[in-house]
Amino acid sequence: MQTQTTTVAAPSSPAPIPDHDRSAGASFGVLGAISVSHMINDMMQSLILAIYPIIKNDFHLSFGQIGLITLTYQLTASLLQPLVGLFTDKRPQHYSLPVGMAFTLSGLLLLSVAPNFGLVLLAASLVGVGSSIFHPESSRVARMASGGKHGMAQSFFQVGGNAGSALGPLIAAAVIAPYGQISLAWLSLAALLGICLLTPVSRWYAHRQIASRGRPKRPAAISTLSRGKVIGTVGVLMLLVFSKYFYLASIGSYFTFYLMDKFHLSIQNAQMHLFLFLAAVAVGTFVGGPVGDRIGRKPVIWVSILGVAPFTLLLPHADLFWTTVLSVVIGLVLASAFSAILVYAQELIPGKVGMVAGLFFGFAFGMGGLGAAVLGLLADRTSVEVVYQVCAFLPLLGVVALGLPKTDQVPVR
Repeated sequence: MQTQTTTVAAPSSPAPIPDHDRSAGASFGVLGAISVSHMINDMMQSLILAIYPIIKNDFHLSFGQIGLITLTYQLTASLLQPLVGLFTDKRPQHYSLPVGMAFTLSGLLLLSVAPNFGLVLLAASLVGVGSSIFHPESSRVARMASGGKHGMAQSFFQVGGNAGSALGPLIAAAVIAPYGQISLAWLSLAALLGICLLTPVSRWYAHRQIASRGRPKRPAAISTLSRGKVIGTVGVLMLLVFSKYFYLASIGSYFTFYLMDKFHLSIQNAQMHLFLFLAAVAVGTFVGGPVGDRIGRKPVIWVSILGVAPFTLLLPHADLFWTTVLSVVIGLVLASAFSAILVYAQELIPGKVGMVAGLFFGFAFGMGGLGAAVLGLLADRTSVEVVYQVCAFLPLLGVVALGLPKTDQVPVR
């Protein structure tokens, strides 16, 4: 007996914002500005992770407390992002982008002078608020500027963030390690550049909405999938995001400790290895979106999650050279998934670009924070090496991607 299908349509809104204008092509000036701003935003956020070895010694923190810092930052972002996205789907806030950057700036300034663990947590929460405001709206702007090439635009946007994350350990090794916590105050001033870049982007966003008011509305996209199938597919995508970001939490929060403990590297050398991993993540992110535009989202999602499993399983047993090689391969392969997952979900639920972006960014941040906290407790009770032995099996969850519907069943707007 066949399952009855229902229409999944975009609800009307008082001032609809078109996802793109195919005739105009991609707006690379806007995409470039939003990508560079994403780089600045995530670079400042990555500095929190990059200074963990320093504040662990200065404040005499356990691994569990280190995980709590990440959990505070990630949960603040994850709980607010879907709400911000849902609100701005109905009432776009054109100048929220520089406001989000200002929150991140204030968090880093506070972190630079925080005298105790409580204020470190408050600073981390302010940075999380900045992320919750920045990511849903900037993802929407990237889609608007895509010219119909949604995967390319999301990858262009995401690669800026990953490049910023990769710069964090380099900056930590060059500046924060020799000059200490206070040097964050000078580094956080990069947010002023971000605010300068985002202000004209916000004006473009406002003008684009005003121009769209006189245009006839396009018919709502129609899905051939039942409502239950849509909900189930979103659940599969979230399970994949869980496996990806729980594993990434083990790298972002504890890879430097792992290298220092197992191979007796200095803080600076360990940060360089973390940079190589994060740089590979940036490259992999850029590749994933355009490849998804060409061959479909499902193959990219499936290969990027499940395909990385052999390398994660080998990593805990490798020497320093092969640990470096394997970490780069893992970063390249695993990173290609998120842009494809996000665009797939936005096409699955048309008309809810901000809500979907907020949901998936928020869930990703939440899983990263939860992973950091849980893995920190595991490291305290066992060792950092055990963390990587356990996390090695997470990519095997990628097998559930086989259950995703074909991309020709997902409406494309």
